Amino acid sequence: MTPVTPPPTRIGSTTFAWGTRTFVMGILNVTPDSFSGDGLLAASDDPVQRAVDQARVMADDGADLLDIGGESTRPGHEPVDAATERGRVVPVVAAVRAVLPHMPISVDTTKPEVAEAAIAAGADLVNDVWGVGPDAGALAAVAASHGVPLIVMHNRERAVYEDVVAEVIADLRAAVERAVAAGIPEADVIVDPGIGFGKTADHNVILLRHLAELHRLGRPILLGTSRKSTIGRILDLPPEDRLEGTLATTALGVAAGVDIVRVHDVRPNLRAARVADAIVRGRWRAEPDPGGPR
Repeated sequence: MTPVTPPPTRIGSTTFAWGTRTFVMGILNVTPDSFSGDGLLAASDDPVQRAVDQARVMADDGADLLDIGGESTRPGHEPVDAATERGRVVPVVAAVRAVLPHMPISVDTTKPEVAEAAIAAGADLVNDVWGVGPDAGALAAVAASHGVPLIVMHNRERAVYEDVVAEVIADLRAAVERAVAAGIPEADVIVDPGIGFGKTADHNVILLRHLAELHRLGRPILLGTSRKSTIGRILDLPPEDRLEGTLATTALGVAAGVDIVRVHDVRPNLRAARVADAIVRGRWRAEPDPGGPR
């Protein structure tokens, strides 16, 4: 399927021209129990300073956006109330905004009150991991009222499908329509197939094989595979050893025309995306090659 390039989206002070290259979103988990082992509350020192330090490194490594979340979404995670999540997220958003004033910041939450507070602290984008859920309209309304874009991610309570690709596309189409009905311009809605959420490993692999079909939605596509359990199942490796598997999915995602990859390891994924972009999208910046063996 030939991708239809969506119109640009402004996130904070940055305009993202989709189709020009693949953008890289760095993950900041302000949690004690991240599946990937990178939760900034797992240590006893200052989590806000640790988050700022990590954000600086990601920015230096080339991150185009940062995604800040205060509640783990791993299977079996301990739910937190809005006050706790807000207390984790808002100081980090404010601190990162202060040191990186031009970096687009996303808040990863399902709670309208957390999104409200994060936007007030400097967030530019709302990332809803239950964007297809029955209560997603409330978060869309918050994004619409503040004029910020929205990421709608696919998820399900039970991993039961007759045709996972067709059903994910249908659910995301309904989520986009709901967001537009809430007042968000269609150009400000980004879709995420939700790899690892409400899906078996087989479902995830099928979706990855058919990523290009998501272009039917006409929206920018975000892909989040970083250190996911499906990679662990394929390689029989723990989260900290899944970088090479993640890089494979990043390169294949670029080949399928995804617009953003959401990752823990910014520098290697950015390099993988740049090479894949050079091959797939003709993003070739080097001097002309005179030819001959190397």
